[in-house]
Amino acid sequence: MTTGTGTRTNDDRRLELTARGIVLGALITLVFTAANVYFGLKAGLTFASSIPAAVISMAVLRTLFRNATIWENNIVQTIASAAGTLSSIVFVLPGLVMVGWWTGFPFWASFGICVVGGILGVMYSVPLRRAMVTGSDLPYPEGVAAAEVLEVGSGGEAGTASPAALAENRAGFAAVVWGSIISTAFAVVIAMRVFASDLIGYGRAGVATVSGFDIGLSFALLGIGHLVGITVGIAMFSGIVIAWVILVPAFSALHPAVGDAATVAGAVFHTQVRFVGAGAIGVAALWSLGRLAQPVVGGVISSLAASRARTAAGNDALPITERDIPFNIVIAVSVLCLIPLAVLLGAFLAGTPLAGAAVPLVIGGLVYIVIAGIFVAAVCGYMAGLIGSSNSPVSGLGILTVLGASLLLLLLTHPGDANAAKALVAFALFVTAIIINVATISNDNLQDLKTGQLVGATPWRQQVALVIGVIFGSITIPPVLNLLNQAYGFAGSPMHGVTSQALAAPQATLISALANGVIAGKLDWNLIGIGALIGLVIVAIDEILRRTVRRQFPPLAVALGIYLPMAVTFMVVVGAVAGKLYNDWVANKPNGDVAKRLGILLASGLIVGESLFGIVLSAIIVFSNKGTPFAVAGDDFQTAATWIGGIAFVVVVIGMYRWAGGLARRLS
Repeated sequence: MTTGTGTRTNDDRRLELTARGIVLGALITLVFTAANVYFGLKAGLTFASSIPAAVISMAVLRTLFRNATIWENNIVQTIASAAGTLSSIVFVLPGLVMVGWWTGFPFWASFGICVVGGILGVMYSVPLRRAMVTGSDLPYPEGVAAAEVLEVGSGGEAGTASPAALAENRAGFAAVVWGSIISTAFAVVIAMRVFASDLIGYGRAGVATVSGFDIGLSFALLGIGHLVGITVGIAMFSGIVIAWVILVPAFSALHPAVGDAATVAGAVFHTQVRFVGAGAIGVAALWSLGRLAQPVVGGVISSLAASRARTAAGNDALPITERDIPFNIVIAVSVLCLIPLAVLLGAFLAGTPLAGAAVPLVIGGLVYIVIAGIFVAAVCGYMAGLIGSSNSPVSGLGILTVLGASLLLLLLTHPGDANAAKALVAFALFVTAIIINVATISNDNLQDLKTGQLVGATPWRQQVALVIGVIFGSITIPPVLNLLNQAYGFAGSPMHGVTSQALAAPQATLISALANGVIAGKLDWNLIGIGALIGLVIVAIDEILRRTVRRQFPPLAVALGIYLPMAVTFMVVVGAVAGKLYNDWVANKPNGDVAKRLGILLASGLIVGESLFGIVLSAIIVFSNKGTPFAVAGDDFQTAATWIGGIAFVVVVIGMYRWAGGLARRLS
């Protein structure tokens, strides 16, 4: 592994931030952003795209250009990685449709939220690099994995890759492609209604107590589980147990309801358990923030010192592997971003019942974005280093952020009627959406900078590359959101899509409910408080395990297991277990490390394929005006479809992992 030292890392003339790399990174960004928007709305999770982007980049650039370098490929994955994080805007922005404020997603307003928030996120992450990347022992699992893929596939410099490295690069590309084909094919059969999409079972214990299970047959969710790993999987399973073995039965027994078990259990989960989960997430996120005070301050001081050294001694005073965007430029860009932010906030309030209070609301919104953005950027950066970008605490921070925004706006103005209250809820969501982009891009940038540190890249070039990725991702998100809104609609929205199966958009649903509850004074703080107590217990368990057996019990993963639907979380747990079994199986076999990397790429392909098919299917639904355009089986076949789909899923999982392990052995 390259350590960032030596002459080859200090050559300013090397191929790194190139036009061809920017074009390729932009194209990959467009594809992965679309996939992540769909998957985020369907499952409430997004995935990091760095590793598959790196493999695709190496395959393309190595084929077309013999002088492609590892640093150039790193820039491509840096640009493309914006897809996995900028698309987290779907955790908030659909809330504006859900509360009836928007009927679609106006391009310039949506683009402005994404691009300005994303650029602020890049700027905020610059002073955090030394504290959380070079001066930290955080593992950065996805950043390290991406660096390993780049090192093996590129061989360090142009033209130096060994035949074995090139063979692994081709095998990795095949794993991404075949993973995409497998998940796409399975999703097509589900769309035909030949396979069931879920394994579902609900029942009663006594007269009132209900519970059940809902396991989504999704290869994309399986891939997410493989990527996040067994530690997060165990923690998430604990959250599922808390939600469905303890909370749902307890709440249903306390307030007996009439109806079938599935309906009652779903109502209890969405109206009560989810808010308990929100409280637990809030505590987990705050605890993460408390851990960061010292390293964040140290990072800012270090960045200021480096800026003074550069000014005093010239640009060559530091090795290029330690050159960030100069701190004075960071400050200048951050301040300049306040101008379009003020325009966005003012334009949002124009013509609304809150127009008379626009000045204090805009000023309050700007101050909140700046201060809260710094804090959430630090928390997301820490969690990216701890468990990876795919499981970053975006949703939890969104909950905290919207609560803070709602309370602040209530202090600045008091809505006099229902229309003014509705406008204030929408404005709180608008402000929260900007902060979410700040947080997620900072999270992604630090993960990428870890990759860059390991391959000897130039930090400032990566930071510029991420700004480019933010711009291309911001262009993609609004039209994709509009397409999905027209095809499916969102659960709880007054508007409906062509199909009756609305996208769950779980985070946006919850965050909208929290904003409305705070501003309308109807939020059940007792449920939030119960969740906070559960969160404190989880944090205490995590601390005890860290200090005694040096194990982790990630509080955020437990909280996510409580508040995300089981149709999403259970298959993530299955994927984590499957990935652990696969890694143990190949560990002592020839090319075991290669097999593990191929498993990661296979999992990434599973996510991309299913998500892209979801985008294609939504377009077909809109243009055909049919909710199930591929259906060939009716309702009377669904019992058989459940058995057939479940068995087929297990068989395919075993087969594809055996294929990946065999492919690695053939490379030895």
